[in-house]
Amino acid sequence: MKYQINFLNHLVAVVFLMAIFSTASIAQNNKEKERIANAKATKAAFIAENDKTAKFFNTAYGYAIYPSIGKGAVGIGGAHGNGVLFKGGVEQAPTSMSQVTVGFQWGGQAYMEVVFFEDKRAYDNFVSGKLKLSGQASAVAVTAGASFDVKYNDGVAIFTMVKGGLMYEASVGGQKFDVKEWKN
Repeated sequence: MKYQINFLNHLVAVVFLMAIFSTASIAQNNKEKERIANAKATKAAFIAENDKTAKFFNTAYGYAIYPSIGKGAVGIGGAHGNGVLFKGGVEQAPTSMSQVTVGFQWGGQAYMEVVFFEDKRAYDNFVSGKLKLSGQASAVAVTAGASFDVKYNDGVAIFTMVKGGLMYEASVGGQKFDVKEWKN
């Protein structure tokens, strides 16, 4: 009888642990689905704001979409956002962007960003962590109906769209990207 009770206690503990791990896995899966859905909604927002961006989405080897990057500064600034890496229009992996800047700057802002990769070399540099961008001078601000003739710079083109906030800035810094693997 004593062994049966011990066995049942262990069995209950194992079932309990399996339920916890299963719930954590479901939560992670939902988080990934939400991240992908936000990235796809951001892609639609860029195209709706200026249909010329559709050409980049349709012809790029790959792209990373960051639905919301928060940026703040008082002299020294920082920004961070999470996104999704796509290749051939199919989601590949979660990614994050971090930025540090110094100079005359004050305020806070939220914006969306898409980093396009013209070819396999630029995409592979991004995935391997070799791509670091200096400043946002090369980023194109997407606005409704704006006429722009954007070209890739070293295989990369960056588009941003402000979501809200106010930022005064004359600074230098750079963006660093990190690509992870989906956790299954």
